[in-house]
Formats: sequence, C-alpha cells, structure tokens
Amino acid sequence: MIGVLGSGSWATAIVKILLEQPSAKVCWYVREPEIRKSLAQHGRNNQYLGEVSINTSRILICSHPQEVIDQCEIVYLVIPTVFLHNTLQQVDPLTLKQRQLVSAIKGFVPEADMIVTDYLQHYYQVPQRQLAIISGPTHAEEVARERLTFITVASPNNQLADCVMQHLRCRYININSSTDMRGIQYATALKNIYAVAAGMCKGMGSGDNLMAVLVSYAIAEMRNFLLVMQPDTNVIISPENMPPYVGDLLVTCYSQLSRNRTFGTMIGRGYTVKSAQLEMHMIAEGYYAAKSLEKVRHEHHIDMPIAQAVYMVLYENARPDVILRAWQMRRTNTTN
Repeated sequence: MIGVLGSGSWATAIVKILLEQPSAKVCWYVREPEIRKSLAQHGRNNQYLGEVSINTSRILICSHPQEVIDQCEIVYLVIPTVFLHNTLQQVDPLTLKQRQLVSAIKGFVPEADMIVTDYLQHYYQVPQRQLAIISGPTHAEEVARERLTFITVASPNNQLADCVMQHLRCRYININSSTDMRGIQYATALKNIYAVAAGMCKGMGSGDNLMAVLVSYAIAEMRNFLLVMQPDTNVIISPENMPPYVGDLLVTCYSQLSRNRTFGTMIGRGYTVKSAQLEMHMIAEGYYAAKSLEKVRHEHHIDMPIAQAVYMVLYENARPDVILRAWQMRRTNTTN
C-alpha cells in the first residue's frame, strides 16, 4: 500500500496518478472532515479538483497521519510547507525514520528555512537513501485532465527512484530521473518567488516584453544561486536537465493556473498581502519561500535582486512599482 499525506489539489492529482496502476492501493491522510465525507459519499474531493472521480474502493482514507505511516513503507508528502512541520509533529519520529519518503513539496520549510529533504534529515534523521522528490512543470489541474505531463524523480537511491517511477508512469505521465535531489528542490522553491514577481509585473500592467526580460534575469539568478548552494549540480546549461528547472519556472511564471503568479498579480493591483491570501483560498508557496530565501541568500552573500525585491514588497511594505523600477535601474546600471 502506498501512503499519501495531504488533501489539496496536487495531492488529489497524485492519488489519481497512483490509481492508474491496476493493482495500486492508497492509504490517504485527509485532514479535513468535509473532504473525507465527500470522498466517501461521492468519490470526489469537493474542495480541490472536484471534477476528478476517485476510485475509493482502492483507497483507505485516514484522519491521522500516523495511520498512514504505520501501514505504508513508501509515503508521498504532498502538504504545503507551511503545514508540514505541524503535521509531522503528530507522527512518531521513530516510525517516520524507518519509511521511504517521497516529497512532492515545492518550497522551504518555514520553521527551519530548509528544503524538505534537508529538513527531514536534520529533524527526523531520515537517511538520505530513503528520500526522493518529484518535480517538473506539473499543474494539478492539467494532470487531472490527463494532459501529457513530464515528471522528474530525483533520489540518490536508484532503487527507490525506479520504484517511484513505476508508481507514476502512465499514459499521460512521462517520467525522467535525476540524482540532483537538492538542486531541483532549490529550483522549485525559487521559481515560486519569481512567479510572484511575474504576477506583480502583470498586475501593474506590464506586457510580454518586460515579462520575458524578467524571466531571463530570473533564470540567471537561479543559476547563480544553485552554483553556490549546490556547486556540483549540472543545471540549466544541460538540455536533459532543463524541465524541472527552467521548465517549471516558465510554466509557473506564465500560466494562469499558477497560484503564485495569481497572488503576485493581486499584489501588483494593490491588494494587501492579507487580503490577497484570504481571497485566493489556496497557498501561494512563494510568499513563505521569499522569507526563507532572504535568510539563506543573506547568509551565503548571494546577490539576488529579483528575489530580494519580492521579499521587500511582501514583508517590508515596499510598493511593487517602486521596488521593481529600482530593480530595472540596477540592472541597467550593471550592464552599462
């Protein structure tokens, strides 16, 4: 039996993918009672991806994360980073340490300012060989509609990576593998921040011309960060490695399905952070990632003007038009 922790749109999409394997059975932790009731009565998650029909005959729905940990050797973590720490505090750390954990989470854990696998190793002593991540340009809404999607599985453990690839491979999911587990996680955290910046530009009325320049500089900024944090990574310049780095960045910055871009667009239009969060009813990981990245960036002395601009707007009440105009001036000065 395969475990899944989380009940949002991406978790629902992953459950759908897992059940494409005829023999698969899923043990699914669903925190919200109303979602558990909807799944039991109608075979649908009434809050996220409500159009997706779930074959509940092969699902054991659980109300506590420990139930999943106890029954499954492999567990997919699909919980927003802001809720991960509190969720895992409900779990016996000794049993968690014995499981193989697959993170489908994109961001920094706010309580630790760490990517997920570093957090699991540091706080729960989960051996690195028991960890894997999945990433790529993967909007849950498109997966739910069975549109062709490329997913990358990364792990230092080839046997675990192969197992995860077998779980996920189906007619609309193409699977690639990588060993750059940490580099991909950093990239997926950063791309959410840049999508917020892209949304801010959109909200202020900027067009595709400026957006292309912004994303181009974001790619360079991401690469510089990765070369400091993960110097042995072969990213961006290698075509076979581009989907979970540049591909994920592009879809998150340009797609109207991107919640981080949507969040940034609202900020660019004059919403306060609080009002934008309340109206969205969904988690924009870029908001939390911007704060964690600012600490990491400062600690390692990495120059990241776009990411720093997003942080200042979200946490220091800077006006989006002023801070982004200042970034453009800075870029102009450095290229003259």
